Amino acid sequence: MMTTKKLITSDDPKGLDATAKWRAVYNKQQLTDGADGSAQRLNESREFWKELGDLIQKHSATNQYANEVVSSNYTYPKEYKGPKPIAEQVKTIATMFGLDPTQALEFAKNLPTLPEGSEGWFAIPKVSVVATKQFPAITDKAEQYCEAVKLVHTKLADSRSFTNYRNGEIVPSKLRQHARTVDFLEHLEAEQQGDILIIAVQYGMRHRGKSVRRARETFASNEFGLGAFAIGCMALVHPERYVRWEELDTDCAGDEFAPDADGVFSKAPFFCFSVFELEFGTDVVSSADDFYGSVSGFVPQN
Repeated sequence: MMTTKKLITSDDPKGLDATAKWRAVYNKQQLTDGADGSAQRLNESREFWKELGDLIQKHSATNQYANEVVSSNYTYPKEYKGPKPIAEQVKTIATMFGLDPTQALEFAKNLPTLPEGSEGWFAIPKVSVVATKQFPAITDKAEQYCEAVKLVHTKLADSRSFTNYRNGEIVPSKLRQHARTVDFLEHLEAEQQGDILIIAVQYGMRHRGKSVRRARETFASNEFGLGAFAIGCMALVHPERYVRWEELDTDCAGDEFAPDADGVFSKAPFFCFSVFELEFGTDVVSSADDFYGSVSGFVPQN
């Protein structure tokens, strides 16, 4: 069962307390009236409302691993224009993995409101369906996931120059999905029928400069990390996301990696572009780099 906490709105007691404090601060600013007054300029300032949301997220988050954050100016490469139309993504994924797009295309016709913090909709195959079609003899979920990641790596290598620095190590004793990610994906799979999931995603910008474990610590209540399989599929459909080393690359916060296969999952995978090719590797979850950001998905809130 998906473990989400009760969402607090401005109508709840804690929300009413916060809005009362907001009113007190607002009233001290001596804003002016009129169509050209400071009050109207504030209302129309998209930057202010975005910064206000960022401040709320910052100051409501736990302080655990708060020192594992660095300033970052890296962004997406100019070639990447955002997610492709969702119907196009669904059809591309269906063709790549031999899946049925029918139900995902139907779901895409009436998508819910894009959750706060996400950037757009992405089509991701269900690992269970890929496993049934591609390696039906494997029934263990942990093994299915590792085989699915290896399949994505093969497809990436077939489509572009690609180096996997963990070749031979994509096994359940070393690679596994984070428990929170498993929980949320199960919830989404229960709500969406068919072979392909449609997930609201942000591609790293929201958590740039944070260590993986700090990003996990600051996830919103409806947010979860995406792993190597999902992000690899996104890279297949959006190859222009990884084209130069001067870009914001991606941590796979939805996965955990144990380098010694000893039960100590101290690392997480990443995808990056280095000089001439796409690369896959792992790094410690405490590492905060200005050129990386954790990719995350969101469950729409009612």
